[in-house]
Amino acid sequence: MSDNRNTILAVVLSGLVLLGWQYFINIPQMEKQRAAQQAQQAQQQPQTTSPGTAPSGTPSATPAPGTPSAPGAPSPANPQAAATPTVSREAALAATPRIKVETTQLSGSIALKGARIDDLALTQYRETVDPKSPPIELFSPSGSARPYYAEFGWVGAAGANVKLPDHNTVWTQEGSGALTPANPVTLKWDNGEGLTFRRQIAVDDRYLFTVKDDVTNTGAAPVTLYPFALISRHGTPHVEGYYILHEGLIGYLGEHGLQEYSYSKIDEAKSVGFKATNGWLGITDKYWASALLPDNTAQLQARFSANKAGNVTTYQTDYLEDARTVPIGGTVSANARLFAGAKEARVVGINFPFAGLGGYDRQLGLNHFDLLIDWGWFYFITKPMFLALDFFFHLVGNFGVAILLVTVLIKLIFLPLANKSYASMAKMKAIQPQLLALKERHPDDKVKQQQEMMEIYRKEKINPVAGCLPILLQIPVFFSLYKVLFVTIEMRHAPFFGWIHDLSAADPTNLFNLFGLIPYDPTAIPVLGHYLVLGAWPLVMGFTMWFQMKLNPQPPDPTQQMIFAWMPVIFTFMLAHFPAGLVIYWAWNNLLSVIQQAYIMRRNGVKVELFDNLKSSFSKKKKTA
Repeated sequence: MSDNRNTILAVVLSGLVLLGWQYFINIPQMEKQRAAQQAQQAQQQPQTTSPGTAPSGTPSATPAPGTPSAPGAPSPANPQAAATPTVSREAALAATPRIKVETTQLSGSIALKGARIDDLALTQYRETVDPKSPPIELFSPSGSARPYYAEFGWVGAAGANVKLPDHNTVWTQEGSGALTPANPVTLKWDNGEGLTFRRQIAVDDRYLFTVKDDVTNTGAAPVTLYPFALISRHGTPHVEGYYILHEGLIGYLGEHGLQEYSYSKIDEAKSVGFKATNGWLGITDKYWASALLPDNTAQLQARFSANKAGNVTTYQTDYLEDARTVPIGGTVSANARLFAGAKEARVVGINFPFAGLGGYDRQLGLNHFDLLIDWGWFYFITKPMFLALDFFFHLVGNFGVAILLVTVLIKLIFLPLANKSYASMAKMKAIQPQLLALKERHPDDKVKQQQEMMEIYRKEKINPVAGCLPILLQIPVFFSLYKVLFVTIEMRHAPFFGWIHDLSAADPTNLFNLFGLIPYDPTAIPVLGHYLVLGAWPLVMGFTMWFQMKLNPQPPDPTQQMIFAWMPVIFTFMLAHFPAGLVIYWAWNNLLSVIQQAYIMRRNGVKVELFDNLKSSFSKKKKTA
């Protein structure tokens, strides 16, 4: 059984090595190739595909009876002709009259041409850890290198000849002033044929826009219109490329549940449609997102699509609501909402029994809006891990310290199981002389050795597999902490102490340039550079792991001894690429385990031979030399 335990550990280690190769060698190389291909593509942009209109050459989503098959501005017959040369973002913004957007979290503007929300920057978030670096730009206008915007409007019934506002319509503002949480803005447009369109746009102090569209009919006949909303993104954005993180088109659409389409997946599908009630849909990045949040009772024809024009693909999420008939002398309304900002857990919300966070999910009664943050299949572990970290962060004001406190809390929760495991390991150490004597008595009879060994285990009440328990307990904790550090924006650029300015990034120091004393980047060395990464915290983690292993009884088999001797070295190099917060957790957990295991060994009457084992390790090296 002892041999089996060590074999299992060796298999687990081999699996981790393979995963490390996939994460840090294979995937980055694929990403570099993809980025190189994208860099060669011309920066061109297509026209927006209106809801209900399929990309060129593909069927559209099946419309409801009476719904127009191609509402709004039609797709260009020649997508290549629709592409226009790009200009700088500043020039694109200056090309149209605008209304400023000013909140504590957002800055930007709304284009009066098309009434698009197409210029947003997140003022609380920067591109790098440098507080003077530019803020994160979320939306960009049509005409810039990477257009990304939200648009709202009306679509006429099939065959109807009604003049409606589109992306070329220039609206006028009623009143004046910027859009702020205290000052909604109202836009107006008259089609000159009896229809007057008004749009009131409001914003809260976070990331939610509320859009109310009114249509007044002073004409000679009733008019049937369909409200729509869309989010359009031109060009394939850079993605992290990890399977544990979804980036792309996303939505929770009634009985269809969670729908996630990566950019490559929707490129293949071209267009997918859903009929749903109580849904939302949008586009998500790792930390940022935009999402359409229609009324919970609205009947939606929702769609994800990808439309190729020239060398650039437009990705779009949109929905079409049921028809509204505007009677003569009457007015109809349509309500829409837009989330555009950072995926903060307290803003988006977390659904979890007894300990969730409300956010927009609960405030607006949305359908699983918390899934905008990719908690993964093991959400029942990752969500409580984040909630615990968030609680301690608001208590102490530092996520690094919160990680240390959560580690202590986890140790306390698993204390009975860990104590039992360490007690078994202590007994294993105590019977090592008996096991060695047994092998000397039966050097060639493996069956007899196993029989007498099991008898000793039974007599001493030892479970030889119990030594695996501490490692098995660490696996879900390790994964959940890694997931939280990787996907939550709260960990982005969260500092610890000293040189750690971002717990979600790897330790920036490197042993191979003497921690910055040598002005050279060893990772730039061809072929070997990827492996020449070893920060200070990974070294600390490696030493604590080595100390912990020196507490354990040494395997009698030379091969097993070699595996255990090299395991701390391999883990040290592997974790050098992982987020610093995860490495700090592992080092702190190892230190607590050493203290806990030493205490249990002393309580069981087993001598703690940590320093003796360390001395013997160095003395062996001297003798070998």
